[in-house]
Amino acid sequence: MTNEVKDPLFVLVKSLTKSEKRQFKVYVGRLGGNNDSKFLNLFNYLDKSEKLDEAQVIAKGIVTKQQLSNLKAHLYKQILISLRLNPVHRNLRMKIREQLDFATILYHKGLYKQSLKILDKAKISAIDNEENNLAYEIVEFEKIIETQYITRSISSRADELAIQAKRLSMKNVIASRLSNLSLQLYGLMLKTGYVKNDKEHEFLRTYFQGRLPDYDWELLGFREKLWLYKAHLWYSFMTQDFLACYKYSKKWVDLFFEEPKMIAVNPVFFLKGNNYLMESLFLIKDSEKLKLKLNRLEKMVHSDGFPQHENTLALSFLYINTNKLNLHFSEGTFNEGLSLISEILDGLEHYKNHIDGHHIMVFYYKIACLYFGMENHEMCIEYLNKIINNKSLKMREDLLCFSRVLSLIAHYEARMDLHLDTQLHNTYKFLIKMDDLYAVQKEMIKFLRNLENVNPLKIKEEFKKLYDRLKKYEDHPYEKRAFLYLDILSWLQSNIEDRPIGDIIREKAQLKIR
Repeated sequence: MTNEVKDPLFVLVKSLTKSEKRQFKVYVGRLGGNNDSKFLNLFNYLDKSEKLDEAQVIAKGIVTKQQLSNLKAHLYKQILISLRLNPVHRNLRMKIREQLDFATILYHKGLYKQSLKILDKAKISAIDNEENNLAYEIVEFEKIIETQYITRSISSRADELAIQAKRLSMKNVIASRLSNLSLQLYGLMLKTGYVKNDKEHEFLRTYFQGRLPDYDWELLGFREKLWLYKAHLWYSFMTQDFLACYKYSKKWVDLFFEEPKMIAVNPVFFLKGNNYLMESLFLIKDSEKLKLKLNRLEKMVHSDGFPQHENTLALSFLYINTNKLNLHFSEGTFNEGLSLISEILDGLEHYKNHIDGHHIMVFYYKIACLYFGMENHEMCIEYLNKIINNKSLKMREDLLCFSRVLSLIAHYEARMDLHLDTQLHNTYKFLIKMDDLYAVQKEMIKFLRNLENVNPLKIKEEFKKLYDRLKKYEDHPYEKRAFLYLDILSWLQSNIEDRPIGDIIREKAQLKIR
């Protein structure tokens, strides 16, 4: 009868800070009769427990088995009410909604003018901060009051509200269509990754253009432009047009710096935009700009004015550390990135209820690549196995595919090739099943399969042949994605020249700067 840690109530209780717990106890103690209430006793039990054991809750006499479900629901609701009253969580949207609630109360009491006065202030705030859905809701409420002819407002009032409603409705429709398109493209990206051939490219182009709404640029506000840039960004990512990724992610971030007040209103979008900007710079191999943007973001999220709550803290951790790893990959400074690993693992544990499983697997892949760059192939394999052996999580197909390919290479480098034939066969079958077997993977598997027949004295010659065969795919529109997950060419060059892979990558980075 023991529930998993993922029980929503348990997770919510464990997410509370000390001040939030203290406030909750003050909140429930506002009436003397609540001090010994069952839901407070359940809260105290969960606060001190490592898991929610329902059998133990019943055995302690906190509640009967029949009452437990209702008590959990009641406690969950009371915690949310307490959090809603906390000034830390009172963002702009909540403040506007609160004013809307006050106006509704006044309306039902027949105090129409007072209700309209509050609605007008709330509407100005909503429009100024481009909260157009809320603004539209307020205008519709104003129309309800005005149609009762109670206030005897000026004659132009009806036309004014009708025009406002029409304009806000138009903005909301465009924003909704653009956000739908962005979300659908993101879903495709997570499922299939980058386009693999002309057929998929044409499907994506038709899909994108067919769903992109007509719009008048002059009428677009902050939010509409934001969704427009997001949609173009996902399309560019999937088609591997990384310069376009940089272009649209930069437009996204610049939008916030042009209207700085929007950073506090939409901190999550601000963080995500910066992440995509840095990822784009990583993909176009501009490590100098990547370093500058990373430093700027770190300063921003630690500044006094930046919203600090669980969501922004978790996302800041995710994006900053992901791009710190990317920077080490770009510069070939693998050993210097070693200190990040324990910090990242601690953060993943701390934010385990805020970071989804897919992003955790991405971290494991990047940590594996870091160990590979340090030539610690055993640890590389250990982290790759966390991805390969994860059967319960649906993640991007390309992440699964390249985890297996990198595992093959790491096994070879670690001289753990006793069962390499079996692993090659299983990887080959997996890639065919995933419909992801392309030239780069074929060449890698064929090379590793034939290694045992190669004279050790001629091994460098074989590495050179493979290098020449793969080099032509480096800028191929569909094959180049293989080089995004592992710098195979630098690995080959390191084997040919008997030099660490980090040295090769650092030299390439220096040449690019010059």
